[in-house]
Amino acid sequence: MINIFRSYNPINIAWLAVLTLLLRFGYLAHAPSQVEFIFVEPFARLLVPVNYEFALSPFFNVLLASALVFVQALLLNTLVNYFNLAGKPSYLPALMYITLSALFTPFLILSAPLICNFLVILMLYKLFALYQGGGVMAAAYDLGLIVALGSLIYLPFIYLFLVVLIALVTFRPFNWREWTAAILGYATVFFFLAVVYYSTGRMHAFTKIWLPLGTKFPNSISINTYNFLLLIPVAFILVLSAYRLQQHFFKSYVHIRKSYQLLLIFFIVAGLSFYVKATFQLNHFLLCAIPAAIAFAYYFLYSNSRWFYESIYILLLAGIIWFQFNTF
Repeated sequence: MINIFRSYNPINIAWLAVLTLLLRFGYLAHAPSQVEFIFVEPFARLLVPVNYEFALSPFFNVLLASALVFVQALLLNTLVNYFNLAGKPSYLPALMYITLSALFTPFLILSAPLICNFLVILMLYKLFALYQGGGVMAAAYDLGLIVALGSLIYLPFIYLFLVVLIALVTFRPFNWREWTAAILGYATVFFFLAVVYYSTGRMHAFTKIWLPLGTKFPNSISINTYNFLLLIPVAFILVLSAYRLQQHFFKSYVHIRKSYQLLLIFFIVAGLSFYVKATFQLNHFLLCAIPAAIAFAYYFLYSNSRWFYESIYILLLAGIIWFQFNTF
């Protein structure tokens, strides 16, 4: 299967669509009678004055989530090929994203982190373009806006502002105007939100928006033991990807090296920001799927032993399908 997607053949788009649906059949077999979908944070609920949480049946919820994942996979694939992050064009980034977005059952339904992945892709496009040096002030302002919009949808997204600042250090010589533009971009969205709070007489609650950021980092998290089994092949492929990237690291262009360093930082920051939510939600880690998918694609593109890389991927795919049909 991997060998098919290593080529940049448009017919692979059809296969991606088929795989996206196949990886969700197992969940639909055991789907609950109702699935809740929270599109925005409670503090931004004023901006969406309609009841939508249970508007979709589980079937249409999963179907719409599948469509979003498919579109995101194609956008991510275009991003990787445009910036030549993998060295040669293929459909592996899209394949890896579709696979990782089906890793756990909470990933399969509509959620705020899934919606935010559109912003992540747009954000990465602008971050990687910083190295080219054109319109940096406007790009920095846009990046601040993107992080702020993501924070309205899903509060842990706010920590990705650190990634923006680190990217400005990594790709650009220090310029306080660019940093100020990013901060102003973020402040713009919350300024208009403050206006909404003021006009509705709730200004006293506006300052409480950021209180969850002071939540103590948990000593432990509760996760189904069986989910750890699926993480074994994922962790193994991540290690192989890191090793393959390290082999080619100093042979790559400076922009490519800095891009992968930024993806690593993005992965760590996005992963650790889960604690901001009052209750642990596994779908938070959808934010980590994009940088992980790019790393996976790099490994599978340059791995030489076909039987080995095909076996690893089939094992991961089989594990995902098995745990969807077996809820234990």
